[in-house]
Amino acid sequence: MKYQAKVEVGLKPGHSDPEGETTKQSLLELNYVVKSVDVSKVYDVVLEAKNLNEAKKMVDDMCKRLLANPVKDNYHFDIEEA
Repeated sequence: MKYQAKVEVGLKPGHSDPEGETTKQSLLELNYVVKSVDVSKVYDVVLEAKNLNEAKKMVDDMCKRLLANPVKDNYHFDIEEA
């Protein structure tokens, strides 16, 4: 079966986010009142798996092995049948 996963990877609390800080500063200069900006990456992955549980295991493994750095990143994902 074909599944589509949406994976979001973002920094764990306490890690420096220079892109978020730059974006926050730019928004402040445009007179928007913002307290913080956090930047994350979103991956849309289409995959083949026998069932939903296998698809979840595959995506979790993808995150652990490539998409996220477990030292500095948190991740979560949603999967649906495509």
